[in-house]
Amino acid sequence: MVREKKVIDEVSGWLRVFDDGSVDRTWTGPPQVKFMSDVVPPHHHFIDGVAVADVVADQDSALKLRIYLPEKQESDLEKLPVLLHFHGGGFCISGADWFMYYSVYTRLARTARAVVVSVYLRLAPEHRLPAACDDGFAALLWLRSVAGGQKQQPWLHDHADFNRVFLIGDSSGGNIVHQVAARAGREKLDPLRVAGAIPIHPGFCRSQRSKSEMEQPETPFLTLDMVDKFLSLALPVGATKDHPITCPMGKAAPAIEELKLPPYLYCVAEQDLIKDTEMEFYEAMKRAGKEVELLRSGGVGHSFYLNKIAVDMDPKTAQETQKLFEGIKEFIQKH
Repeated sequence: MVREKKVIDEVSGWLRVFDDGSVDRTWTGPPQVKFMSDVVPPHHHFIDGVAVADVVADQDSALKLRIYLPEKQESDLEKLPVLLHFHGGGFCISGADWFMYYSVYTRLARTARAVVVSVYLRLAPEHRLPAACDDGFAALLWLRSVAGGQKQQPWLHDHADFNRVFLIGDSSGGNIVHQVAARAGREKLDPLRVAGAIPIHPGFCRSQRSKSEMEQPETPFLTLDMVDKFLSLALPVGATKDHPITCPMGKAAPAIEELKLPPYLYCVAEQDLIKDTEMEFYEAMKRAGKEVELLRSGGVGHSFYLNKIAVDMDPKTAQETQKLFEGIKEFIQKH
């Protein structure tokens, strides 16, 4: 007789955890949005001006990356800056090959004239933190080995400017941006240089609810249930949201003053549930004398630009998405 597995934890629509430790990430929410989590296969030919390749960076750890290469334009520099991207999903869901990310990062590669390298991060609860941060840093070290000629990757060798590598990440990927940036500051990375960091709506929070968590509207991309459950599944066993990865401005985290950090473009959304704690980190960066530029998106919520339906149908979301991409492009051009 086969014993039926029992669901012991669930994040509505996104994932179910069973009593045998297995996890089901099949989308069970509204079927009309399922396409956003559909996998897009790589294509080495240019579609809408971008080619896509998947690369295994490390056979032993199975670290995998997705590269977005924009088609050469006459006005392009000989070598293009690199955006090393860490996807969001509360450390528990999503992947570099989801349509949601494909549609955003092909567009950003075209707009910013940059090569995007997106990391397939290990997911919790099977791989609790700091696993995803370790993957992000391992991807940076792999880029350094390509820059130094120890590893071969033709697209990057031919088109990437390793002196202008930018860390970028959405939501929990924004947390990884800061962790990787802090670790990079302690590492000799020559001939690679981290020129900047771009956390977009990072998942910075505290154990105690903030005012914005209690007052801002929930969205399909962020609810209080998602914040609580994803982080309880992702953080080390026994840890709270005051952990340094989720609260880098807190007492348990290394003092920001003592970190060697690149210039930051720090992106927040006016209607983000966790806006207050995101802004707390920004103020801590300013007090510490770090170079940080604020890009604020008005009238929109957490990760709004990932919602392709809203980007296509709602003029406000489309406008703020365009402004966000242009702001990222300007930041890259300055550094």
